[in-house]
Amino acid sequence: MKKSGLFFVFSILFFNLYSQTDSSHLRISLITCSPGAELYSTFGHSAVRVTDSAVFTDKVYNYGTFEFDDDFYMNFVKGRLLYYLSVENYRDFVAFYQEEGRSISEQVLDLTDAEKLRLQKALITNAAYQNRYYKYQFLFDNCATRIRDIVKSNTDEQVTFKKILPADDITFRKMIHSYLHKTGNDWSGVGIDILLGMSLDRKVKNEEAMFLPDFLAKGFDSAYNGSRKLVSSVHTVYTAPEPAGQGSALFSPFGVFTIVFVVYMLISFWSRKAGVILDSILFFVTGLLGVLLVFMWTGTDHADCKNNFNLLWAFPPHLIAAFFVAGKKKRISKYWWYTALLQIILLLLWFFLPQQLNNGLIPVVALLACRSWVLSRRT
Repeated sequence: MKKSGLFFVFSILFFNLYSQTDSSHLRISLITCSPGAELYSTFGHSAVRVTDSAVFTDKVYNYGTFEFDDDFYMNFVKGRLLYYLSVENYRDFVAFYQEEGRSISEQVLDLTDAEKLRLQKALITNAAYQNRYYKYQFLFDNCATRIRDIVKSNTDEQVTFKKILPADDITFRKMIHSYLHKTGNDWSGVGIDILLGMSLDRKVKNEEAMFLPDFLAKGFDSAYNGSRKLVSSVHTVYTAPEPAGQGSALFSPFGVFTIVFVVYMLISFWSRKAGVILDSILFFVTGLLGVLLVFMWTGTDHADCKNNFNLLWAFPPHLIAAFFVAGKKKRISKYWWYTALLQIILLLLWFFLPQQLNNGLIPVVALLACRSWVLSRRT
């Protein structure tokens, strides 16, 4: 906290000197915060800092704010959660991210006086109550993309970005997974891969990569505003301690589900009655999950939940079939035979589908195939 206070004092002194040649008295910069330990903070954060040395204000414009009210969870599930642009004191903003143990960097933008005034006015207009709310979309409309767009819209010349993509064939899913893996959130990756469909496997365009705060910072660092660089200088505001190491591979999704597969099969062969109970639970849960995926596809505003190949194993009819696992009729036996065949085909085509399924789920699909086959042979 003392370091950030000294930085603030020296910043004000610098701004007073700088304002002698800058009639706008403004200094505008991009603030980037590193990923945090919680899922909501896994991908980092971006904000805009505006310092006015004439009136001694130091504000942060934050597009990543939302209200936690009674309708929060319902709006979140339906894809109708509204985020808004908030304005806060810079020192309070820094203190919050220091408290969370997240590094903070700052890129000062090289803008003309007119561009700074125009950008400040646009931010103030956006922050007005009637304009501040927007429907959050993780890939295309978030705290980072809003900053990219408002800066581009308020320069005299066109802002151009050099290539910042790590590979030509990189997809949204691969970019997301790189962050989840680095922060030890592989289990969250399973949930994301189950809920989000084929749209995540589209190749990312250069500017689209800036939906992630780190890539917005890279994009700004590479950008030109006409013939001059968009960023004039870069500062490290706070460096957080290195995070703890990742957990054992044994407790990775693939490791845990493999153990479940082995234990499940052993119990089922040891006791037929226990196998019936486990099969009822297995197929009821996968059927219930399938119903959820259909709802997320058709009943919400989450565009990224559409065209989901996980429905090939999380099959909604299992919700009813789960009550007939002990049945011996020919019709139900055929159902299990076709289910086993579908799961085997899915496993064979696992790495060739247009949607990348989570590899941690391979033991789950193998278990569904094995148990469906056993049920189809029951007479």
